[in-house]
Amino acid sequence: MEKQWVLGSFDTILDEGNVWTVGGFQLPDGSFWQYREPEAVVIVRNGILYVRAPLSRQHHQVQILDNAKHMYYSAKPVEIPQTGEISFEIQLRARTRNTAPNDLYDGYVSFHLLDFTTGAALDFFASEDQYASVYAILPFPGVQVPETDKTRYFSIFKEGSDFNAGEFNTYKITYSRETNEAVFYLNGKEVRREKNIPVQMNQFTIALGIMTEKDLSSEGSVSVHGQTVIAEYSPITITVKDVKGEATE
Repeated sequence: MEKQWVLGSFDTILDEGNVWTVGGFQLPDGSFWQYREPEAVVIVRNGILYVRAPLSRQHHQVQILDNAKHMYYSAKPVEIPQTGEISFEIQLRARTRNTAPNDLYDGYVSFHLLDFTTGAALDFFASEDQYASVYAILPFPGVQVPETDKTRYFSIFKEGSDFNAGEFNTYKITYSRETNEAVFYLNGKEVRREKNIPVQMNQFTIALGIMTEKDLSSEGSVSVHGQTVIAEYSPITITVKDVKGEATE
């Protein structure tokens, strides 16, 4: 048996703070950097969230703030069980206009599991013809990442193109505190497994985004040059079970 529920309710997307809220971070000066593209078009139809965003937002000093252009966070984080495993499954479709050919990071659709208590992130990124899985510990603004005698911050990307280009694909991420592992699946096939994760994750804020991943230059951001990214997201199915496959209460 499994304990399973669905996080969607995209029809409430304009009622920010109910089920979903626009993402961003509080900055040291007291301001809030919001991941919202001003010309984004948002449509909810047949339970699917559709977002078309001409990219314009840039931050010239902080990389994390420059990367995400338009993003929704789950209003409440999902607590991670102490034993067993938890999984998150979503269908995504990405389409782009005026992005650089064969460059996933010039504009893509993203699905994130973000632990703002540790800085950990487990993600899938997708463009029309490429995808990447991502495993990271990041310096999120305002988040205290545990100190270590090893590499404290990192982001490891693994790219691929073996999926249904330009169509919906099914992405699933499973995490277990008990085994200290994260497993990534694409269309039912395991594509990545990370063991010996250096932090134990406590909770996940689910994030749905439109992003770029371009290093800041000496002049600042170089991430925007007229691209448009179109994202479609299904509701997320969340499943909790123990390691023997029985329900976790």
